[in-house]
Amino acid sequence: VAREAGADGVTVNAVLPGLTRTPTIETFMAQKFKDAILRDTPLGRMAEPEEVARVIAFLASDDASFITSAAIPVSGGWGV
Repeated sequence: VAREAGADGVTVNAVLPGLTRTPTIETFMAQKFKDAILRDTPLGRMAEPEEVARVIAFLASDDASFITSAAIPVSGGWGV
């Protein structure tokens, strides 16, 4: 997709959030599952929605105009 869109000057990137503190996660995900994920997360905490949003805002800004075909984890290291 990045190759096709790049010809038109469009960048294509992906943000890969880890466990993020949202009302849905807080309400519906069992604590044992959250704990298991956090044990495997080097930073040991959930992301705040604003932390994920800042990465998205950066990628949408002119400052990221030469970044394309990137997958950026915002996961606190989960999955490392």
